[in-house]
Amino acid sequence: VQHFVESGGGLVQPGGSLRLSCAAAGYFFSGYDMGWYRQAPGKEREWVATIRADGRAIYADSVKGRFNISRDNAKKAAYLQMNSLKAEDTALYFCNNDLQLNWGQGTQVTVSS
Repeated sequence: VQHFVESGGGLVQPGGSLRLSCAAAGYFFSGYDMGWYRQAPGKEREWVATIRADGRAIYADSVKGRFNISRDNAKKAAYLQMNSLKAEDTALYFCNNDLQLNWGQGTQVTVSS
C-alpha cells in the first residue's frame, strides 16, 4: 500500500524560506508524477506543484517563481523548496503521486510575523 510522510514544516516570518520533504513508499516511485498540495483552514485542498516522472516541473500561478519542486528517485523522496513565503502560503501541505489513492498526515506551514 502506498503511503507518504511529509516533514519540514514550521513557523516562518514573511519573506522566509522552508524546505519540505516527502518520503514515499509502497509503489514504483520513479514511474509516477509527484505533486505537492495544500489546504488552508476552511478551504479546499489545492494543487501547488508537480514534478513529472521525466523530471519536468509545473507550478500553480500563486507559487510560480517562489517555489521549486524536486525529486530523488533513489531515495523515493520529493521536496518543495519554498522561498519568499507569504501569509497566504499558510496551510497544511501534502505530497502525493498522480494516483492519489490515499493521503499522509501533512506538514503544517505557518507564515506569520
